[in-house]
Amino acid sequence: MARVTIEDCLSKVENRFVLVLMSSKRAKQLHKGNKPLIDSRDNKLVVTALREIASKKIKIR
Repeated sequence: MARVTIEDCLSKVENRFVLVLMSSKRAKQLHKGNKPLIDSRDNKLVVTALREIASKKIKIR
């Protein structure tokens, strides 16, 4: 999979601050044992969270 960029994610959320909150919250969920919503072979948790945001798998409530 191609590298995820911040620009890819920013087009899916309101602003960069929301992106930071979303990605950190999702990374914490993944660390606690939640299953990733995308194929995440050998990725760090934050990278997996950002890829989920970029692919519109998670949304802010």
